[in-house]
Amino acid sequence: MSPAPSVHGDVAAGFGPVADAFRRNFTAHGEIGAAVAVYAGSEPLVDLWAGHRDRARVAAWERDTIVPVFSSSKGMSAFTIATAVSRGLLDYDAPVATYWPEFAAHGKDRITVRQLIDHQAGLSGLDRTVKLSELGDRESLADLLAAQKPRWEPGTRHGYHALTLGLYQSELLRRVDPAGRSLGRFFAEEIAAPVDADLFIGLPESESLDRVAQLSATKGLDILRYELADVPLRIGAEVYAKRGYSYAALTNPRPGAPARAARREFLGIEWPGMNGVGNARALARVYGAAAGRTGALPLGDDVLDLLAAPTVDSVPADDLVLHTKSRYHLGFRKSRGSFRFGSDKRAYGTTGLGGSFGFADPTTGLGFGYTMNRLGMAILDDVRSRNLRTAVLDCARRRA
Repeated sequence: MSPAPSVHGDVAAGFGPVADAFRRNFTAHGEIGAAVAVYAGSEPLVDLWAGHRDRARVAAWERDTIVPVFSSSKGMSAFTIATAVSRGLLDYDAPVATYWPEFAAHGKDRITVRQLIDHQAGLSGLDRTVKLSELGDRESLADLLAAQKPRWEPGTRHGYHALTLGLYQSELLRRVDPAGRSLGRFFAEEIAAPVDADLFIGLPESESLDRVAQLSATKGLDILRYELADVPLRIGAEVYAKRGYSYAALTNPRPGAPARAARREFLGIEWPGMNGVGNARALARVYGAAAGRTGALPLGDDVLDLLAAPTVDSVPADDLVLHTKSRYHLGFRKSRGSFRFGSDKRAYGTTGLGGSFGFADPTTGLGFGYTMNRLGMAILDDVRSRNLRTAVLDCARRRA
């Protein structure tokens, strides 16, 4: 057992058990530094942070500390696509090639926006190795993305487009936005600004790296102590053998070691759905605004209804990349099977490598955010996140 840290922040009456669960993550589950937040619409119910933002455990995690959230930023990208749908710029069920004609190459003419953002397009990998430095050349990148051949028949299966999805989303959005904005800029202006969310897709030079927490990989005895049950052996085997859907989806473009993500070369580019950097409060504010329908986000009620709708099982649940059962819905994950979150099947959100998580629970009107700097090894359901959201749900039920 590790010593309990000093926990900072505020908790509304009735949500004290969330603070208890947060503290136990440090004493029993190896947390180094972390934050958790819960918003009911625009009202903060939980806003806590504790621990350290560096591996040496010298620099304290502060109120404004931000940290790479990896695929938790996929939810933020999904909100940008939902905004374009709300404005009539996109239709979820229209072919991508309607807006991006070059995308039709190699039989991709019938792939819909919905299939693309729900990881059904078979575009989870790239045939040519792409360097980080190439992600800023949008015209060349667009040509490469459009020319990619699907790895399975689109619309028949799904497999996590871990590194490529945000690139496709950004080019699609750029083509339909009247201002021609990149997804990172669109998100900053249309999503983050209205709710004052401290989260960036492409960290501006004006933001100091000093406030970005250093990440720490789980290694050695800590794997046995905290993570053994969560080690993704099949994925690891494919990556080691350099073959299979997992290898293709998780190694190109090459992001570098996840524990080294808190560097300008990685965070300064725009890589939607992959290199978002922010805090739990930012995630909870965005999801809270959506779940509580505060009107702060540029989303119509019809689109918010679509996001909250139960999924239709149009393809098998087996994920070809992550080798687990999952369900995607309009760019988000949905609660299902052994991976449950929120109060019912209306909840939607996204998880990030290492354990971060943000989601909206439309039934309770709550938005949840969790960020940390010790990278866990679970594919979806990190025990620390699960402890927190279980406590949140128990508190919400007693509050109702």
